[in-house]
Amino acid sequence: MRDERHGRTVVPDPRSRSGAFGHRFPRTGTEPTTARSALRLRRLLSAVFLPLFAAATAGFAVWAARSGPGDSPGGGPLTVLAAVCGVLALAAALDLVVVTARRRRERDTDLAEPGPRR
Repeated sequence: MRDERHGRTVVPDPRSRSGAFGHRFPRTGTEPTTARSALRLRRLLSAVFLPLFAAATAGFAVWAARSGPGDSPGGGPLTVLAAVCGVLALAAALDLVVVTARRRRERDTDLAEPGPRR
């Protein structure tokens, strides 16, 4: 198969590797093979924003419950804000769980490997 943009012949991926879930792009050689994300920073941000968004969820929910029919802002926008803050708190909690599991897994593999410690 000929690639029109680059003018070279490209071998298509086999059908077993094509699709949204099975396809992996070939390495270009510029990214490291052991790329790592900043797990400490992610843990810190999740730990800070989880209680912040949880408190905002509770605050907006209580405010929405106590607002009357003629109050501004009304109960509807406050309920939407409470739901958005709840979703963000859930995302922070899930990220905290994922980061903790990854750090534990990395620590366990570092302890299991013989050789100099970092």
